Amino acid sequence: MGIRVDRERCVGAGMCALTAPDVFTQDDDGFSEMLPDGPAVPETHPLVREAARACPVGAVALTDD
Repeated sequence: MGIRVDRERCVGAGMCALTAPDVFTQDDDGFSEMLPDGPAVPETHPLVREAARACPVGAVALTDD
């Protein structure tokens, strides 16, 4: 399983960063991205699924990589 942030879909609501701040942040333009120094296996973080559900436009998705 992996995590994908669709930057084309992201509107910068920041729900992923608010829900799972150890995994997600917002860049200088306000769009979501994964923290480069976040957890070694971020998809196992307990709040990642909730962060994906909290995204109002579905820009954060769990993948079957």
